[in-house]
Amino acid sequence: MFTGIVEELGEVVKASEAFLAVRGPVVTSDAALGDSISVNGVCLTVVSVEGDVFTADVMEETYRRSVIGKLQVGDPVNLERAATLTTRLGGHLVQGHVDGVAEIVKRTPAAEWEEVTFRLPPGLAKYVVEKGSITIDGTSLTVAWIEGDEFSVGLIPTTLEATTLGRKQVGDPVHIETDVVAKHVEKLLQAAGSLS
Repeated sequence: MFTGIVEELGEVVKASEAFLAVRGPVVTSDAALGDSISVNGVCLTVVSVEGDVFTADVMEETYRRSVIGKLQVGDPVNLERAATLTTRLGGHLVQGHVDGVAEIVKRTPAAEWEEVTFRLPPGLAKYVVEKGSITIDGTSLTVAWIEGDEFSVGLIPTTLEATTLGRKQVGDPVHIETDVVAKHVEKLLQAAGSLS
């Protein structure tokens, strides 16, 4: 479980079809075998730590649902260690289980912040609500508006500088994790409907 508060921008140092190695001095400072680290919103399990680089195995399911497999050496990535029972919940409850890949369709800069619009993949818009929480590349954000399959968020200067979202351009893919509560409510309602 994570909070969606990115701790640092890491850097991919090696990538293959089966594993990913990432440099991240903050997240590796206390990392151990079996720990979970969110990489652009994808929960990965640490299999080794050497200095400030951790390695994680990557499964076929992860490649299928995300763009982790397209990362290249030198690419920046958002990193966050798993939450503990004493962690402040500055964002929202994030599982690190990507629901799909969205695309940036528009960036509108303002004096001190920027509005970014995304297009969701089919089937996810029903879980996104105005003023609700959403996770984009592992970053906890608030939905400003949603219309059809497009929604926007506002990015403050800190988010623009401290995450990959300040570097991504129109057309770039991003990982989306919708609110897990919405998905559970939907399943419960479907189950209740089948009992009637």
